[in-house]
Amino acid sequence: MKVEATMEKSGEALGKNLRIPIDNISRVLDDGNIGTDILKGKKRNRFVLPNRRIKKAGHMFYTGTAKLDKRTKRLVKRLKPGDIAIIDHEDLDRVTAEALIETGVEVVINASCFTSGKYPNTGPMILCSAGIHLLDNVGKQIFDLVKEGTLISVKGEEICVGDSVIASGKKLTHMYLKQEMERANKRIGKELEKFAINTLEYMQKEKELILDGSKVPETTVNFKGRHALIVVRGYDYKEDLKALRSYIREKKPVLIGVDGGADALIEEGYKPDIIIGDMDSVVDSTLCCGAELIVHAYPGGHAPGLKRLEGLGLKPLIFESAGTSEDIAMLLAYEKSADLIVAVGSHANLVEFLDKGRKGMSSTFLVRLKVGSRLVDAKGVNKLYKSSVKISHLMLLLLAGMSAIITVVMAAPTIRQSLRLLIIQIKLLLGI
Repeated sequence: MKVEATMEKSGEALGKNLRIPIDNISRVLDDGNIGTDILKGKKRNRFVLPNRRIKKAGHMFYTGTAKLDKRTKRLVKRLKPGDIAIIDHEDLDRVTAEALIETGVEVVINASCFTSGKYPNTGPMILCSAGIHLLDNVGKQIFDLVKEGTLISVKGEEICVGDSVIASGKKLTHMYLKQEMERANKRIGKELEKFAINTLEYMQKEKELILDGSKVPETTVNFKGRHALIVVRGYDYKEDLKALRSYIREKKPVLIGVDGGADALIEEGYKPDIIIGDMDSVVDSTLCCGAELIVHAYPGGHAPGLKRLEGLGLKPLIFESAGTSEDIAMLLAYEKSADLIVAVGSHANLVEFLDKGRKGMSSTFLVRLKVGSRLVDAKGVNKLYKSSVKISHLMLLLLAGMSAIITVVMAAPTIRQSLRLLIIQIKLLLGI
C-alpha cells in the first residue's frame, strides 16, 4: 500500500511530499531526526505528519525492511508492501518489473545497472512510471553491508542504517531513462548482428540435443487426441491466459506450466497437469498441487531444480536438453502426439530473448521448425478482441423477458384472476 505523508509549516504547505511505507513506519530521518509521532488521516489510508520544519524539503525519504536477493525472481516471493528491495539485476526486464510492482514495494535498489545500454530494456521505465524510487549501481558491497530484515532508510541517493550513510547510488528519473532508451535503440543493430551470429554457431551444436525425440521422458499424462496449453512467464502472459478461458473450458487441454507459468494457472483457478522447468520461480504450494513434475537438465545431466524438489519430498522426471524450458515443453507435447500446441507468454523477438539473458535463439528456432505445423502462438490474444455489453443488448434482453412474462400471464386464467383481485383491492384501499 502506498502511503503519502505531507509536512506543513505554519499552516502553509511546503509543496513537498514524503512517501513512507506502512510497514515499520517508526520514524523519518532528516540529518538525524524529524519526528516519531504519526497521526492517521481520514482518506485513503493516508498518514499525515504533524507540522514540523524540515531542512531538506526537496528530498524524498523512505524507510522500510530490507529484503535482498541476487535472483530477483526469488526475491519477489518474499516482498511485501513497504519493503525495500535490494537486487543485483543488470538490464532489468519487463516481466520482472511487473512482478516487483505487484508486490507493492516503493523502493528498488540495484547493485548493478538497471540498464547497461546494450539494448532498450523497458523494465526500469515501467518501474519509474509506477512511481517507484530507483537507486542505480550502488555496488556489490551492498549485500555485505545490509542483512535481510534490517530497517533501512533511503534519503535521495543515500542509503542509511540509523544515522549512518552506508552506500549511495544514482537516482533514476523518467527523463534519464528515456534518453538511455533512445541511445540503446540506436545500438540495437549491433546486438542483432551478435545475436544472429551466435544463433548460427549453436544451431549445429544443439541440433541433435533438441531434435532427438528419444530423450523425452515418459509421462503419465495422456496427450493423444488432445490440445496442449503451455503457459510461460513472458510478456502479457496473465492477460492472454485470461482471454483463453472459453477455450480452456470447451477444449480442456493438457495444462503445462513452465516455471512461473504454473503459478499463473493456479491463480486463474486451474490445476496444471505438468510443471516443467528449472523450478526456480514457482512457489512451493504450486509444486505440491499434484501436477507431474519435469526438471530441465542441461547437457551433461546438471539439473538446477532437482535439489529443491527433493527437499520438498517430490520425485520429478528429468528432461535433458540444451534448449530453454519452454522449448522442451513444446517438444514434450509434440512427441507425445498432442493435436495442437497453444503457447502463452512464449518468447519470440530480440528484446524478449535479451531480457531473458539469451545470446542466441538456436534452440527456439529449431524447435519451432519441428513443431510449427501444430503450434499456435497465443501471444497478444488479449488485444485481438474484448467482449463488451451494449445498452441496446440489455434493453432487448429486458424486453424479451417482459414479453415472456406477459405471455405467461395472458395464457394462465388463474394468474389473470389473481391480478384482477389485486387491482380491485388496490382500488378499494384508494377509495376509487
